Amino acid sequence: MCAETTDPTTPDYKSTLNLPRTDFPMRAGLPKREPGWLDRWAQIGVYEKLREKAEAQTRPPFTLHDGPPYANGNLHIGHALNKILKDMVVRSQQMMGKDARYIPGWDCHGLPIEWKIEEQYRQKGKNKDEVPVLELRQECRAFADTWIDIQREEFKRLGVTGNWDDPYLTMNYHAEAVIAEEFMKFLMNGTLYQGSKPVMWSVVEKTALAEAEVEYHDHTSHTIWVKFPVVRALDKHGARQSQRGVNVIIWTTTPWTIPSNRAVAFNPELSYGLYKVTEAPDDNWARVGDEYLLADNLAAEVMKAARVDAYERKEAVTAEQLDLMVCAHPFAGIEGGEGEWDYEVPLLPGDHVTDEAGTGFVHTAPSHGADDFIIGVKHGLKMTHNVMEDGSFRPSLPLFGGAVIFDHKGKEKDANKRVIDAMVGADALIARGRIKHSYPHSWRSKAPLIFRNTSQWFAAIDREVGDGQDDYGKTIRSRALKCIDEMVTWTPPAGRNRLYSMIEARPDWVLSRQRAWGVPLTCFVKKGASPHDDDYLLRDEAVNQRIVAAFEAEGADAWYKEGAKARFLGNDYDADAYEQVFDILDVWFDSGSTHAFVLRDRADGSEDGIADLYLEGTDQHRGWFHSSMLQSCGTNGRAPYRGVLTHGFTLDEKGNKMSKSLGNTVAPEQVIKQYGADILRLWVAQSDYTADLRIGPEILKNVADSYRRLRNTMRFLLGSLGEFEKIEPLAPADMPPLERWVLHRLSELDEEVRKGYAAYDFQGVFQNVFNFATVDLSAFYFDIRKDALYCDADDSRFRRAALTVLDLLFHRLTTWLAPVLVFTMEEVWLDRYPGDDSSLHLQDIPQTPAEWRSLEIASLVERVRKVRRVVTAALEVQRREKVIGSSLEAAPEVYVEDETLVTLLRAANFADICIASQITITNSAAPDGAFRLDDVEGVGVVFARAEGEKCQRCWKILPDVGDHAHPGTCKRCNDALG
Repeated sequence: MCAETTDPTTPDYKSTLNLPRTDFPMRAGLPKREPGWLDRWAQIGVYEKLREKAEAQTRPPFTLHDGPPYANGNLHIGHALNKILKDMVVRSQQMMGKDARYIPGWDCHGLPIEWKIEEQYRQKGKNKDEVPVLELRQECRAFADTWIDIQREEFKRLGVTGNWDDPYLTMNYHAEAVIAEEFMKFLMNGTLYQGSKPVMWSVVEKTALAEAEVEYHDHTSHTIWVKFPVVRALDKHGARQSQRGVNVIIWTTTPWTIPSNRAVAFNPELSYGLYKVTEAPDDNWARVGDEYLLADNLAAEVMKAARVDAYERKEAVTAEQLDLMVCAHPFAGIEGGEGEWDYEVPLLPGDHVTDEAGTGFVHTAPSHGADDFIIGVKHGLKMTHNVMEDGSFRPSLPLFGGAVIFDHKGKEKDANKRVIDAMVGADALIARGRIKHSYPHSWRSKAPLIFRNTSQWFAAIDREVGDGQDDYGKTIRSRALKCIDEMVTWTPPAGRNRLYSMIEARPDWVLSRQRAWGVPLTCFVKKGASPHDDDYLLRDEAVNQRIVAAFEAEGADAWYKEGAKARFLGNDYDADAYEQVFDILDVWFDSGSTHAFVLRDRADGSEDGIADLYLEGTDQHRGWFHSSMLQSCGTNGRAPYRGVLTHGFTLDEKGNKMSKSLGNTVAPEQVIKQYGADILRLWVAQSDYTADLRIGPEILKNVADSYRRLRNTMRFLLGSLGEFEKIEPLAPADMPPLERWVLHRLSELDEEVRKGYAAYDFQGVFQNVFNFATVDLSAFYFDIRKDALYCDADDSRFRRAALTVLDLLFHRLTTWLAPVLVFTMEEVWLDRYPGDDSSLHLQDIPQTPAEWRSLEIASLVERVRKVRRVVTAALEVQRREKVIGSSLEAAPEVYVEDETLVTLLRAANFADICIASQITITNSAAPDGAFRLDDVEGVGVVFARAEGEKCQRCWKILPDVGDHAHPGTCKRCNDALG
């Protein structure tokens, strides 16, 4: 609607219209402009000003504790997702009246960084074992420092606010001192012990790995079906029964563990039978007459693998019978075995045995399996120490000494082959093969792992903690499980079940790693004592405090300096009587301790040392959420967080895992370079982060399209509000129904936005605001009110009401969307409120008066909108058929059967609402042929052209055009011109 002069004698009225005026560009140009806003925020100190504001207003605190990313590479799209979600949490909580603090942090210790330094050594031909440990640690520290600076700038470029000038680092001296202090609490409260257990071991990195450091990939393994000869069996009275020629058959994918076998497990709940081979090839390993004990459900599969042509089931075998059987080791009496395997192998019950694959019997090597170890402890089986840290068999092991499982590059060597060849020679196999299956690998070296029995340090999670903090239980496990149910809110709720089940079933925590870059296990053991002796571990608070003080001043390097042992033990102990432990702590203990030196110790931490929220990916149920829970329950007696939010992983557009080799990765820097960080943030807000998120070129195009529509809405607001200062705002009670309806919708939406942000439902918040902006505003309210805004007299009631509402809309839309579109909403704000210290991000979401809510007004307007929909659809048909070019050329007759609705429409200036020049409303049923919509009953439209001339100022076609002082105008425009 604007002036169009067709008669040269008619004045040009365009300059008399209040058309939108703004320099706000339609094209955002975000990639080039966003860095400028970042510089501006840093210059005016937005984050610091918010802290000052919060302190002056005594706002309630809200602390999101940052799960530290690892300082060893450029950011990937998962990092961007995580940090953007955190930023939206912090910003929305701040704008809803909290003191929302965010201290970014970095994980700096551990294997990945040490591995990078070792790679550099190898490239230079250096032997890392010959490098002094303090030199190696300094190089690791410098490496981490470099990547922290790089990642910090990458995170800031995403628009993430926080205390970037003073982040927390696990390698800061105070952090290292606190980590050691937290470890020594385990030492003092009785939960620390040294034990020998099978752990995930990397022969490449020569260290134990935590479950969180393990990933699973396909791996091709040897498979063997092995005979364990039954040498004796007892009946229920203890009498020996002959079992000559009967073999228990096991199946395994790790032949190298057979030399460490100590038992065979069966499941009492399964059905077993004694099977006899009746037909087989002459050269077969499974021969006619052989008798095998097998699970009934797996017998056919085993016989097929063994190339048996025919067999029979002789009899059922009960669990009671199996329990009384004893086997010989397959290598018993083997030539060259030197009696190593001349011991009895019992059959033992185990719930872990299934009949889904294998034979129904599981070979048990307590030194090389978690379930095997549990059975071994329960039944007193002997632990073996056959495998060295480099993946080779101990040199003294008969037949296999020096054989290697995996070499230093993770390649399979000769151990499996030598064991299999020996079994073939001992007539111990009935079949062999290869299988491709999921197998544990190191997340760093990508090399396959082994389960290996080693001496490690553990935190006992079922031992009573001697600290008196028993509100949630007496053991670490009981405390953790109770906190999960009673203390923590889970988003989404399924996160509770995942962490609960993991902690419920987990073994003791392996704290030690055989590496150099990290915080050492700051403890001493008495020489000559056994780990079971009471005085094995030195427990002395004075020693502990000397260690902490040294770490505060010098960092954890103090542990490795010459004379450290005597320095820390002091004059109270003979240094020669104790050994200093040089293992380092699991890095998950480092990050699990961050609550102590961040939440507890920092002035900008949390008043009670507990975070309001931990937010990470779903993999952190076994990682940071998990270790933080265990660590805090061991030292504080409760969880370090009140809330946990988990998000999914990022996938490509087809739902495939991203991989450099597939070429389907999406780097944050690429998106920012093409679209800007706000588009990446909008992608996060539009996605359901509780599931895996897809991203790719087409998805980003759609996101950019949503952004453009929203930007145009804000541009219209800015263009129209340039006139706001010239009018006297109208009170809500004096506004027309349409404006009062907008206020009602604002009231509704304000409640939805606040609830959504409080529940971290960013997708819900954005969709609600986006739909409101594009449907309720741009396609309805703005469309209708453009005429009044442009053409009405400056002081008309409709125009004043509209401008008043636009101002209220501006302040709510900008603050509602600020946590998502941090750059664009700042641009919108500064376009209207320029100033050296002006920033939208110093504002709060405005409070919405309760009196704006009016269900009656809402109901009336919704009824009018339904009728409007029929009219606009009818006019669209005429436009499509080129009967009219504009809806202002129409004067439709609208038939409405509901009398009360007719009264409402006549009072609502319905022609303006339908953007028609004239409308006739008739209270009757529509004639045949009238246009109708199936979902709007009792309404029909008959098209008619508008009668009269076109007003040269507002373009409406009205009968009175030309009858007024100003040529070619209607009465409304003539009066506006004065």
